[in-house]
Amino acid sequence: MSDDIKPEKGMRKLYATALELGPLLLFFAANSKWGIFVGTAVFIVATAIALPCYRWMEGRWPIMPMVGGFFVLVFGGLTIWLQDETFIKLKPTIVNCLFGVILGGGLLILKRPLLKPIFGAAFQLTDEGWRKLTVRWALFFFVLAAINEVAWRSFSTETWIASKMFVSFPATLVFAFFQVPLLKRYWEGDDNPFA
Repeated sequence: MSDDIKPEKGMRKLYATALELGPLLLFFAANSKWGIFVGTAVFIVATAIALPCYRWMEGRWPIMPMVGGFFVLVFGGLTIWLQDETFIKLKPTIVNCLFGVILGGGLLILKRPLLKPIFGAAFQLTDEGWRKLTVRWALFFFVLAAINEVAWRSFSTETWIASKMFVSFPATLVFAFFQVPLLKRYWEGDDNPFA
């Protein structure tokens, strides 16, 4: 489709947030009404719809939502097929650990901050800024994995799902907000939006 019917940049950010949160909110709602297996099926369908919408809107396949979406399809499919909710509960742990390992491994093995190729168009940081931001996000992904493990192993399914909405998601927003001073300090160029 042509660019003239795509939403403006500010609206695209709002739509992108809705596309990322929408499947999770639908999962939460469907689970509360019909249970984990119907909720998982709704999650799979909503994710399968959201990813092409994101592609159309941004003109590219988003890396992190694509990885998360792949695991939703695989682990959600296993949950429904085997009628075992363990798979969908493990998905956040595996995805967050994978992101943490990729980001940490990029720094340790490749000596490259792998957040830069993903977010380089949005942020213009010095090399030190990218390295510090990557370390912080890598560690935070492991924290999210630990939260998920505690939540699904120690509490009911309903509490685990609520933890996704009321602990993990708000924690991610707060963590991202606390990265603003780092972005401000290590911004490269005169057009620093955080100044």
